[in-house]
Amino acid sequence: MARATRHVFHLQPCENSSMSHCGYSEDAGCLKCDKDDASETHEDSLGEEAFDTINSSIVSGESIRFLVNVNLEVQPAQAVESELPGGCGLLHTSRKYLKLKNFEEEIRAHRDLDGFLDQASIILNETATSLDDVLRAMLLRLVHRPSNLEHKYKLHCNLEHLMAVLFTDAETPTEGRVHLLADTIQGVTATVTGVQYQQSWLCIICTSKSLIKREVCISRLLRPQNWGENCCEVRFVILVLAPPKTKSTKTATEVGRTFATMFLDINFRQKLLKTRTEEEFKEALVYQRQLLTMTDQGLNPSIKYSISSICIQKSHQLLQHKNFFPVAKGIREDFARRFPVYSLDFTDGIIGKNKAVGKYITTTLFLYFACLLPTIAFGSLNDENTDGAIDVQKTIAGQSIGGFLYALFSGQPLVVLLTTAPLALYTHVIRGICDDYNLDFNTFYACTGLWNSFFLAFYAFFNFSLIMSLFKRSTEEIIALFISMTFVLDAVKGMVKIFQKYYFGSRIINTEHISVLSLLGLGTSLNTSFHTALNTSVLASPPELDSVSNHTHEHTSRETAMLSLFIMLGTLWLSYTLYQFKKSPYLHPYMREILSDCALPISVLTFSLICCYGFREIKMSKFRYNSSESLFKIAEMQSLSLGAIGSAMGLGFLLSMLFFIEQNLVAALANAPENRLVKGTAYHWDLLLIAIINMGLSLFGMPWIHAAYPHSPLHVRALAVVEERVENGHIYETIVNVWETRLTTLGASILVGFSLLLLPNPLQWIPKPVLYGLFLYIALTSIDANQLFERMALLLKDQASYPPTHYIRRVPQRKIHYFTGLQVLQLLLLCAFGMSPVPYMKMIFPLIMMAMIPIRYKLLPRIIEAKYLDAMDAEH
Repeated sequence: MARATRHVFHLQPCENSSMSHCGYSEDAGCLKCDKDDASETHEDSLGEEAFDTINSSIVSGESIRFLVNVNLEVQPAQAVESELPGGCGLLHTSRKYLKLKNFEEEIRAHRDLDGFLDQASIILNETATSLDDVLRAMLLRLVHRPSNLEHKYKLHCNLEHLMAVLFTDAETPTEGRVHLLADTIQGVTATVTGVQYQQSWLCIICTSKSLIKREVCISRLLRPQNWGENCCEVRFVILVLAPPKTKSTKTATEVGRTFATMFLDINFRQKLLKTRTEEEFKEALVYQRQLLTMTDQGLNPSIKYSISSICIQKSHQLLQHKNFFPVAKGIREDFARRFPVYSLDFTDGIIGKNKAVGKYITTTLFLYFACLLPTIAFGSLNDENTDGAIDVQKTIAGQSIGGFLYALFSGQPLVVLLTTAPLALYTHVIRGICDDYNLDFNTFYACTGLWNSFFLAFYAFFNFSLIMSLFKRSTEEIIALFISMTFVLDAVKGMVKIFQKYYFGSRIINTEHISVLSLLGLGTSLNTSFHTALNTSVLASPPELDSVSNHTHEHTSRETAMLSLFIMLGTLWLSYTLYQFKKSPYLHPYMREILSDCALPISVLTFSLICCYGFREIKMSKFRYNSSESLFKIAEMQSLSLGAIGSAMGLGFLLSMLFFIEQNLVAALANAPENRLVKGTAYHWDLLLIAIINMGLSLFGMPWIHAAYPHSPLHVRALAVVEERVENGHIYETIVNVWETRLTTLGASILVGFSLLLLPNPLQWIPKPVLYGLFLYIALTSIDANQLFERMALLLKDQASYPPTHYIRRVPQRKIHYFTGLQVLQLLLLCAFGMSPVPYMKMIFPLIMMAMIPIRYKLLPRIIEAKYLDAMDAEH
């Protein structure tokens, strides 16, 4: 029995056309697969199902779709073994839509046509009547084209092979051949009575290893030919050949899509019938391209960009003074948008048919560990920097209280709050000022926090969050990648300190060439650069090493350093392996999802137990802990002078700039269109709530908190329903929907509060290397969807491996690399200030971030065209 493979690509113009002359549709919701009428006829005659049709649709942002039929290939060797009497065979057909080529945005559309016009292979008034003869004539024309003279012999030898692979019976037994075209593109129109094919033209595509480059030939038949079902009056045949290993935008399907989009227009086809020479034929092609380009430019942007239309419209609106008035307008709008769905934040996934209790539990555990561990690390660091005024207990209590209040009253409960490295830096600077001017730390700290809350409330009431609309996606991703870099940097610095103390420390002590005190001084200098992250959230640099007197009798061994390295890398390996486990074929899908969601808790607990029980005799570095005398002691504000209050106001203003950018930027990343959140945003109200929460934390001497990256996007991802899709051989994940709930952040905050009962043990059993492995894991998972990192990786990839992303289709490759290089320069500028060893340079770091707005709007358009910048800043 012979088995054939058939790929049929149908281009479908639907109703409500914005181009009435070729039936374009603006109905983006049209997802329909039609059944081949020929198949139905054969099924009736056979009395049984002779063909199985697999329907699959690709949803695109475009309003027009191609209907694509892709068939599975069966090994011909098996056909002989399973032959059935009567010469019966199997033909597998599946159909799906393809987008029309956008001649205004996709640069490859113009380049495909330009390449064809330069070396045109056009046959006018072909007299052959059979499909095989027409295709053979087209292949011969390609063979004898002047540009192919040096490859003429090779192409001529492969002529029969190319003829064979165009049909489904390639390399199949003679007695079982089904002589049908394998890959085609046709125009179709969905009507009330069914699907109507455009039968006057046919695009045939083919991929073969014998080809060196792409080839296109167009043949105009002298008379309409009847070549079977859906090809009853063919006048035009477009043949597209391409090698298999090529860039995703240069495949045979993509080139065929270009010409098929042009041939959809019946007026264009009528014009081609009247042409007498090849030059007139070319002129008609050029004119049609101009028409398509102008039509695409006139389309409604909300239709062209679909999901990202809100962001695009927002970015094109210039801010004016009236946008910031009346007072509290944004807060009122946030309430009107979020309050009607407030109750659903507690019931979605709990009540109803679609329940997500298991996902809520695993996400809560992930948040608990992702928030608790950096909280402990920062608490230990603050304990050292403030001489015990802010310690681990206060840090955990502040995290629990602030996170609970935000989860309960915020407009976007998926955002996660944490204390971060820049906040630890401000606390350290405030302690230094208090020591220099003999001020009470708790009072001056509270005054600075109150000024910060005052400015944040001012920003919220006067709708300053609208300024964040000026931050483009590229700017956000520069900052996000900077944060990810600091995760890795601080984990490495922490491990360097351990090696300095344990691996090289014993040698230094034995040789007595360098004192331990100077070595610890080196460790201190290394640690000062830890405050580098804009929003390192989870990224706590290791606390200072204990004083020399505490370790003069402690044995320093190289085993400790090597075990620490093993524990850090092991934590990273296990957590990331489990995180990717949902993509593996092992176990049940539900179990794979649970293991992936619980990757962080499992890895932390596993290697903490390995370290504590498997290597008891090896001394490991642990975080510093000192118990607090009182958690809730309010600061005495009356003891400050006017000069101290003025200084606190200056510090509070710089601190408020950091809070303003951090809170809004992280919220924007969590609310990105690709996350498909549906309950709306509340930037202004959330900023006011942050001001209220930090006012209380300031008065009680607890660390400040704000929105944390990458915890917030990772929280959204943990609650998302994700599907894998394939486009041009590239697998990518897309979010279908997200469970928008308050229960996960509420549960995690409560668990963090109960962790006060676990101090000092068993929490102190968690060694520092496990924390560093956690930092590396967070850094690695945070760059998964970072477009800047993806474009940097393109420099190392073969062009055939380029993913079919929106910027690959719309922007020339050289412009992409230019843009990536300019982003890297901005990233280095952030590193120069954010990773500076001078603390006061880091304090003006928010101003450097604000300076990136004029760089994007004023400087970059002078180097790269604005349309290309907008394309790379688009969401998809």
